[in-house]
Formats: sequence, structure tokens, C-alpha cells
Amino acid sequence: MKSSYGQYCPLALAAELLCQRWTILVISRVIDGCSQFNEIHRGVPRISPSLLSQRLTQLEDAGLIYREKQAGQKAYSYFLTEAGEALDPIIMSMAAWGQQWARDMVTDDLDVGFLAWSMHLRIDSSAMPKGRTVIEFLFPNAPSDCRQFWLINENDKVDMCLKYPGFETDLFVKADILAFVETWRGFRDLKAEIRKKNIQLEGPQALQKEFPNWLMLSALAKFERKKSGKEKELICSKQYS
Repeated sequence: MKSSYGQYCPLALAAELLCQRWTILVISRVIDGCSQFNEIHRGVPRISPSLLSQRLTQLEDAGLIYREKQAGQKAYSYFLTEAGEALDPIIMSMAAWGQQWARDMVTDDLDVGFLAWSMHLRIDSSAMPKGRTVIEFLFPNAPSDCRQFWLINENDKVDMCLKYPGFETDLFVKADILAFVETWRGFRDLKAEIRKKNIQLEGPQALQKEFPNWLMLSALAKFERKKSGKEKELICSKQYS
């Protein structure tokens, strides 16, 4: 085995598979409920399709996932095995550790495609108006290949689009990408950032007022930042916002 540590240690044996680049993120998307190849890719947008296919094959060979064709589908769907399901609390613990102790973010970490995917899972559709609501997000200082996306809530189902969805925008959101991600991760106060115009809203006043109630923020925002640095300082300053 090319990536073998040459140790019988169970940790080494696990690391041989799980510590390969992208592997943890790919299996975590399946844990999140993504079953189609394109769904998984949307949750890990910076991986190439060929490498994603390779990682899925490796996870299948390792017995963490299995694939099958559903009735009426041409493509395979991916599901967790018992071994894959056992990784759920482990990966959640790793993510919580990252929220608390990993390094501060830098510009290269600000993947707008991943932000869109994360946000569409964390919108409280029950708090939104009946019918269709289209929220357009623009981050002018994000990388030019992905500065904009749309979240569409219809019939209590939220979808994301990285290209114009063909529907008129109901609420427009414009922000500095770093400030918005810091808010999404819980380091800044959402309502305070809106008041200070660091997050700018355009649209009917009723929708602007309700917008903070729609965003549930990152599922990891509840874990307090512990590593010293800018992000911990932002949390400390929230009480004065």
C-alpha cells in the first residue's frame, strides 16, 4: 500500500485512508445526506470530478459507503455502511475542534461555492414567507470565478444556484466575503453587522427585518472559539456591538 505507515497501530491504519486529501470532506457530505455524485460535488466544490470519483471508489473499497441504482435513475446513489455511519460523531468532533482550535481563516479559504452549499442547509424555511422567496448574495471581493449565488425557498424546500436561476430576486445581500463568513461562523453578530452596513440588504423592509431570523448560522457556531487570534477577538468584541 503506497500510503501505508507500516504500523499495526489502529490509528495509523485509520489515518491511511481518512487522512488522504479530500477524503474526510467527501465522506462528511455523504453523512450530511448527499447521495448523488453532483450533490456531493456541490458540497466539496473545489475537488475535481475525476478525483471525487476516485475518492468515492476508495471509500467503497474500504467498506465505508456502497452505491446502487435507484428505480428510474441512470446514475448511482451513494449510502453509508455501518462503518461509515460510525464516523459521524468522529467527524463532528473534528469539526468542533476546528471551530475552536484550528488556525484563523485566510483569503484562500473563502470558498463561496461551499458557503452557498452550507447555507442552503441552514435556512429556517418555516420562518420565511409562503410561496417562493429568492435571496441573491453578492461578494464583490471574492474570487472572480464565484462571487454570487442564489438561495431559493419554495414549498419549504431550499435550493442553491451558482448561476442565475431565472427568478426575480426578492432580497439582495451584499457583503465583504470574509466579514460574512466570520458572521456565518458565529464570530460576528449578524444583526450588528447589518446595522453597521457591513452586510447590506436591499429589498422590501419586511424581508430585510426578517432576514436575520432565516439564517440559522453554521451548525458549529455554537462552539466557542478558544484559539487566540483575530477570530477570538471578534467574539470578545460582539458584546459591545
